[in-house]
Amino acid sequence: MTDADDTARHNAKMAKKKAARDKIMATKTDEKGLIIVHTGKGKGKSSAAFGMIFRCIAHGMPCAVVQFIKGGMSTGERDLILSTFSDKCAFHTMGEGFTWETQDKDRDIEMAQAAWEKAKELIRDPANKMVLLDEINIALRYDYLNLEDVLTFLADEKPEMTHVVLTGRNAKEPLIEAADLVTEMELVKHPFRAGIKAQIGVEY
Repeated sequence: MTDADDTARHNAKMAKKKAARDKIMATKTDEKGLIIVHTGKGKGKSSAAFGMIFRCIAHGMPCAVVQFIKGGMSTGERDLILSTFSDKCAFHTMGEGFTWETQDKDRDIEMAQAAWEKAKELIRDPANKMVLLDEINIALRYDYLNLEDVLTFLADEKPEMTHVVLTGRNAKEPLIEAADLVTEMELVKHPFRAGIKAQIGVEY
């Protein structure tokens, strides 16, 4: 087979794929505000969610972040949003650190519930096109929040075109079932297991 034959075969194959893809895309006409879940043991749940927040900011779309667990340390995304994009993205760090650091269950529950009240306020505001609930799955896992209350609110009160992103390990099955988009980050390899600590620019 000559190079020209190979190129012709490739072009014909790609043309066929494009026609099939165009046919599929022509059927995708609806829009709606999505419930998006990032879960799993792998790294990247919050990172991917913040990528979408920065997309919203880049498009001039108002958005908001509520952090449920994290709070004990500065992060690059929080510092950048607060210093540069606070007019486009409200940022509320409501947690006081990971649960094993606070060692105060009553306080953790109090802070998680306060974070949920703030989250509801931000989600109810139709001006916010996306609201990120960072590490809410952790609060739900430990029953700091009532899962049915969260699901009922999202079903009944979330504005039709508002996207809500919920991150954290061990997302509960009813939340996964209710979501429109679910991604599970799979852990294949992590430097922490080789004795390497969390590093600026990678983890925070």
